Amino acid sequence: MRLPSWQIGYALGIPIRVHASWFAIFFLLTWALATDYLPDSLPGLPPERYWAMGGMAAVLLFLSVLLHELGHSYVALRYRVPIDRITLFIFGGVAHMRKEAPTPLAEFLIAVAGPAVSFVLGAVCLGFVALAEPIPQQRGLRGLVILSTLLGAVNVQLGLFNLIPGFPLDGGRVLRAGLWAWGKDFYRATKQASIIGLGFGIVFVLLGFAMLAGSAMGGAPASMASNGSWIALIGAFLFAAALASRRQAALRQSLAAVPVRNLMVTTVVSIPSQCTIEEAVNQYFQPYGYGGFPVLDDGRLIGLITVHEIQAVSSAVWPWRQVGQVMRPVSPSLIVEPDAPVIHAMEHMAREGWDRLVVMQDGQVIGLVTQSAIMHFLQLRKP
Repeated sequence: MRLPSWQIGYALGIPIRVHASWFAIFFLLTWALATDYLPDSLPGLPPERYWAMGGMAAVLLFLSVLLHELGHSYVALRYRVPIDRITLFIFGGVAHMRKEAPTPLAEFLIAVAGPAVSFVLGAVCLGFVALAEPIPQQRGLRGLVILSTLLGAVNVQLGLFNLIPGFPLDGGRVLRAGLWAWGKDFYRATKQASIIGLGFGIVFVLLGFAMLAGSAMGGAPASMASNGSWIALIGAFLFAAALASRRQAALRQSLAAVPVRNLMVTTVVSIPSQCTIEEAVNQYFQPYGYGGFPVLDDGRLIGLITVHEIQAVSSAVWPWRQVGQVMRPVSPSLIVEPDAPVIHAMEHMAREGWDRLVVMQDGQVIGLVTQSAIMHFLQLRKP
């Protein structure tokens, strides 16, 4: 079952969402800090104080993760790579980019921006600790020093972990940028970097199980069991993500070699702009069963109307509202050439949130390419 997520705000114009799994790790982290780390580091406080400090520390740690992802997002936006959303989940966070970086240099800079933010945050926190250590500390200042030490150490570890050269970690993306620049083949570079990611995933899983076995046989402290479980879980996640990235790269590579004309619908039915919505529904949408139609005016393409635009208008005004008044106006992003790769059409649709594009050649409408046609193509060629 797919777990839900909830939007909690915006940053840099990007929706910030919290996945349901985040609450599990938030509770476990708060519990670990309130019952182990904080009582050992700052003894003598009541339990409710430890829980409050643990919750605050957990929030700050995830704020660090969010800032890490915003570092990626800021540089990506500078290169006109749209960010759909940032999601916080059990393993940290992820910025969902609607398309790939345009150049190897852009890929490199986007990848290193996140660890750079983490290292800066770590340096600030540990710098505060260094300045505060010589000062005679009351309990309140001591608490800030302990939290700053924790935040500093975690941010440095977050930056270092993400620089592991296994895709899709940031270090793997840096590796992909280098392989891309060297071999001039983005998809091959992605598959090569993903293989390294698979290797690191396997290593982490084996290391985690070795720690679990050592703890179970009494050759290692009991706390090693918990650490081993997390390392094995992270390794499994990295392996699955690398495998998915490799498959996606192979899929995108195949779509880059297929022209739009091979998938487009050539029997195009258009709607006159003066047609009312009621006429469009009764004479076009219902009889043909299509999800959208080009809109023409004297034989010239002026827009596209889909079920979405129809549903946005109250049925009470359908007899009087014309198609030309509610359609999506024509724009370069609505049009694709027949010899363009299918992957370009997919990126157009993802970027604009559309499910179909008009195929034009020499100023004439010659077809439509839809998401469903692309999905059918992929299903028929699925190994």
